Amino acid sequence: MNVHHSDPLEDVLTLIGTTGRLSVRLVAGGRWALSFDPPAGVKFNAVRRGRCVLTVDGVPEPIELAEGDCFLLTQPRAFTLACEAGVRPVPAGPVFSAAAGGVARVGTGEDVVFIGGRFDFGRRAQELLIGVLPPVIHVPGRTAEAATVQWALEQIDAELRERPLASTLVTEHLALVMLIHLLRLHLALARPGETSGWLAGLADPIVAPALRAMHARPAHAWTVSQLAGIAAVSRSTLASRFKRVVGQGPLEYLTGWRIELAADRLRRGDETVASIACQVGYGSVSAMSNAFKRITGVSPRDYRQRTGDVSVGV
Repeated sequence: MNVHHSDPLEDVLTLIGTTGRLSVRLVAGGRWALSFDPPAGVKFNAVRRGRCVLTVDGVPEPIELAEGDCFLLTQPRAFTLACEAGVRPVPAGPVFSAAAGGVARVGTGEDVVFIGGRFDFGRRAQELLIGVLPPVIHVPGRTAEAATVQWALEQIDAELRERPLASTLVTEHLALVMLIHLLRLHLALARPGETSGWLAGLADPIVAPALRAMHARPAHAWTVSQLAGIAAVSRSTLASRFKRVVGQGPLEYLTGWRIELAADRLRRGDETVASIACQVGYGSVSAMSNAFKRITGVSPRDYRQRTGDVSVGV
């Protein structure tokens, strides 16, 4: 069966509306430690020079960060950056408030230089992306795979230093490029259990082709047999593997993704419910309405009216 393959990571990042925001550079030296409040959004930092230690609330082991390393903090947890373990930290807030010329300074000298910022996402990010990631992702810089991340960081660095025309827009786009590379790297390097849901499915050689096929043609009347054919395994193998890796069966996943797409269209536009039902693979308004209500708890029309305060669940 011919099928156009899609990219579920791209689909999800587009659907949840990802934006990147850069903060000021941080320069540290001597004996120093900074404590950060739980951040809004997904926090990232990259060590451009030197080395330090990261500790994150609820993560048992400190993480040693070397030059070129990056980390993503995917949950709102307090964390500390320090020259070494055991140094009493000062709050980061006042240090960043006192930043001058786009640089915040702590301690004495310039042993360590960071660039950082955060990613903000739309309302569905928690369930669709954040919920399938570990609380902290550490990407070592000294790996061949990290070369593109380093390129993006160097470009961001240059934009922040020189501030050419439209530099804010360029750094936001570069930050998004960096996020995609970090997530790709995480998928490539993750051990079993470090991701879950559809993201774990993308790293699985049997599940991934079926996932991509459903994302490419969500309105198609997929059967497990067709998906198994694409994955080149038996129907029972695909069904059990998909359930174990993703946490739900393939057709259950497809229904959830269709309803996610329908909810996005209901939030964004003024298309009719009948038109949306057709686009996401339902032959009638009532068929979509039944599935929509089963998953979200409300009808499509009620959802559209109450979008301001309703959260969909897949």
